[in-house]
Amino acid sequence: MAIPNVKRFRPFCPTCNDSFTVMAVLPREANVDAYLNDAVSRHDHKAFTDAKSAMNKVRVGQQKQQKKK
Repeated sequence: MAIPNVKRFRPFCPTCNDSFTVMAVLPREANVDAYLNDAVSRHDHKAFTDAKSAMNKVRVGQQKQQKKK
């Protein structure tokens, strides 16, 4: 079940040259632009690139499992 107040943001990181997803529940009075600027400054570039490269790996030599009798 989803949380109804959660907003999804896709800020752009100039260091990574890529957008990343931030999901947050912000109060009504909050400044969204200030929050997103802070999120970009706290963004972990190394972990983001490592996770992205691990997602694109192709599995080589995957074989079909044989049923034993």
